[in-house]
Amino acid sequence: MPTKDHGPSIKDDEQYEALRRKGMSKEKAARIANSDRSKTAKKGGESPKYEEWTKKDLYQKAAEVDIEGRSSMSKEELIDALRNH
Repeated sequence: MPTKDHGPSIKDDEQYEALRRKGMSKEKAARIANSDRSKTAKKGGESPKYEEWTKKDLYQKAAEVDIEGRSSMSKEELIDALRNH
């Protein structure tokens, strides 16, 4: 069965569908499928802690997961919002 095109809101349709089949919520599957692979962990590794990210990178991640009010948040507030989203 061919992979459905979920439009521009999903970067990796195949990964998104696989995660949904595993039971992940639409939001979590989209977040993973849209993650910037340069920032995600490679198998066996760890992704950098948010404290190591630049404010610009945190803002872009917050935009990907549609966190409201991100434009007026400090770096610490962005980190908190991303962790508790």
